[in-house]
Amino acid sequence: QVQLVESGGGLVQAGYSLRLSCTTSRRTLSTYAMGWFRQAPGKEREFVAAIRWSGGSTTYADSVKGRFTISRDNAKNTVYLQMNSLKPEDTAVYYCAERSIYASGTYYPERPNGYTAWGQGTQVTVSS
Repeated sequence: QVQLVESGGGLVQAGYSLRLSCTTSRRTLSTYAMGWFRQAPGKEREFVAAIRWSGGSTTYADSVKGRFTISRDNAKNTVYLQMNSLKPEDTAVYYCAERSIYASGTYYPERPNGYTAWGQGTQVTVSS
């Protein structure tokens, strides 16, 4: 059973930064991609960013382009989400997700059902 452990959430003022981390228990040779999603109260889970483990290509939601950066550290089995210029509308529970190389079907980074493991979530609250 793969475990994803997130950290780095918290309460910040608008305009400030946070960095989220997510460490996978899976050997990253078996990881195809990892992503970040978020869910605000009363809203559906939405895509934030994703990175393919081999090659490192990235995808971002329009709402975070230019402010958020996703990156990975192969040696640490960890993916990061650097969040700058935070806005109150970024307030949500942020979830890390992983897609195994053994997953079937076409991979669309923004679709939650393309991922095979999820973290427990970490709260990010941005005050105005």
